[in-house]
Amino acid sequence: MSEQSETTEDRLVEGRREKHQALLDAGGYPHRFERSDLAIELQERYAFLEPATETEDRVTVAGRLMLHRSFGKLQFGTLQDASGTVQLFVERNTAGVELADRFGELDLGDWVGASGVVMTTKRGELSVKVDDLTVLQKALRPLPDKWHGLVDIETRSRQRYVDLMVNPEARRTATIRARVVSDLRREFETRGFVEVETPVLLTQATGALARPFLTHHNALDIELQLRIATELYLKRLVVGGLEKVFEIGRIFRNEGINPTHNPEFTMLEAYQAFADYTDIMDLVEEVISEVATSALGSAETTYQGRELSFAAPYPRVKLIDLVSDYVGKQIGLDTDPGKLAELLVERGVAVEGDPGPGKLLFELYELAHKEVWEPTFVMDFPTEVSPLSRARPDDPRLTERFELVIVGSEYCNAFSELNDADDQRSRFEAQAAARAAGDDEAHVIDHDYIRALEYGLPPTGGLGIGVDRLVMLLTDQPHIREVILFPTLRPEA
Repeated sequence: MSEQSETTEDRLVEGRREKHQALLDAGGYPHRFERSDLAIELQERYAFLEPATETEDRVTVAGRLMLHRSFGKLQFGTLQDASGTVQLFVERNTAGVELADRFGELDLGDWVGASGVVMTTKRGELSVKVDDLTVLQKALRPLPDKWHGLVDIETRSRQRYVDLMVNPEARRTATIRARVVSDLRREFETRGFVEVETPVLLTQATGALARPFLTHHNALDIELQLRIATELYLKRLVVGGLEKVFEIGRIFRNEGINPTHNPEFTMLEAYQAFADYTDIMDLVEEVISEVATSALGSAETTYQGRELSFAAPYPRVKLIDLVSDYVGKQIGLDTDPGKLAELLVERGVAVEGDPGPGKLLFELYELAHKEVWEPTFVMDFPTEVSPLSRARPDDPRLTERFELVIVGSEYCNAFSELNDADDQRSRFEAQAAARAAGDDEAHVIDHDYIRALEYGLPPTGGLGIGVDRLVMLLTDQPHIREVILFPTLRPEA
């Protein structure tokens, strides 16, 4: 910001503060305000009014003043509330000099309440002809320039309160997100799932391959970690007899930030007894299709200018087949690891250590799935990268696991749950060895979870849906920070 603009803003703030003090001296602001209607209710109720019509219906509205225009003895203001906008109309001859002057002293951004009769202007603009005005709170800072708005993504993410004031798209995204979360909850509840809550603070963060955030509990004098998944606690509940459970909660992973990753994000996880991953595929495509249709009014939409359909059913492709198509030749778990490593290096991916073929195939999959656009189930992941998934009976090197891939990213991870306690212990031990060798995202051994499995986990299917990424799709947003009201940012300098 230039020195000149800083000086201009300082003068504006000073002028607003003088008005604020005058209001305080005159008695201050009301502690509450009773309004009769929202803007959208008026727009719908009086949509039939002809231009230049004045009714006898008196209403009271309240919101933020977003626009002010003066034409001699006539003044117009745009009042914005949570539902939309309505015009305020002040005519000096009928409203009186005192009220007209007070209206003229308002600044953009001020919170006001106004009462008057409903009317339409000569141009047909629905308006409230103001005869009573209350300043509810003075805005001490000016709004962003009305012609350019607030466009800087850093400022928009850091000052979301301003973003929501001046950018309708930001408000639309926030309301669609709320609807998506509500619809997801309803879809699972109507299918008999019970919503539960599991711990955020853990002595060991388990349930995913990710680096946790660390903290300390002073009273117990113990080190704790923020959860990286809800999985193992939810499966403990299935062991206990809650046959269908789900949780929508915040997850914390100490990892980088990019268009599809934020260290703090929202995940829906659900587990269903007596189901396998094919049952979960059916469940996921039903739920995603229903939620998309509810949010958008149709299962058909566009994302970043390209057509996208959420209509079920979704194609089901084996991971090995997807990767083979990507590299242009058939490869698999029997392919020499050196050859797989070469395929990665040729595509700019460095290979460190001595990974097995399953890990290398997974790394190739991470490249291949970026070319998948329509919702697609990618199935049968290597056991090497799926420590909690049940092995396929025909090939234990593969698991009954799938990911739902849309527009090149993963939106759901799911599998038939591993319920053999001894097998789970062996996989945890293999992960612990990888961790000891330097992989700080490898899974730790959760001894209590193994003990829970020894009491018996029935055949179970589970899933995790990234809520933020789903909202990105449904609001046509290219970056995850657009759908998280307060994303993780560096502190201001």
